[in-house]
Amino acid sequence: MAHLLPLRPPSDQPEPVAPEPLWREVTGELLRERRHARGEKLSETASRAGISTQYLSEIERGRKDPSSEVLSAVAGALDLTLRDLAAAAARRLYVVSSGPTSLPQGIGALRGPLALAA
Repeated sequence: MAHLLPLRPPSDQPEPVAPEPLWREVTGELLRERRHARGEKLSETASRAGISTQYLSEIERGRKDPSSEVLSAVAGALDLTLRDLAAAAARRLYVVSSGPTSLPQGIGALRGPLALAA
């Protein structure tokens, strides 16, 4: 017979929640996934994007916060538009932060954790 651990009484404190990922981390993951799906080396994609292999590696690991121009160049090197990349990142952030499997319709529905102050 297996030894059972005693149950702990429920706590009044909520379970700790993992921090929401940063935009640069999500876009980096997406770029790396796309590059791997294409079977490309860092150097191949970086060369087409006009950036160093080291810089692309740092972007993919979420260590650097690249400009929109650099993101556009890397996305283009992977046959993506900046719009494609941004939409995929927004979907991933939304799913991670709230759990649903799809984005709500309409821009007004994106208020809350995804809204940015002007």
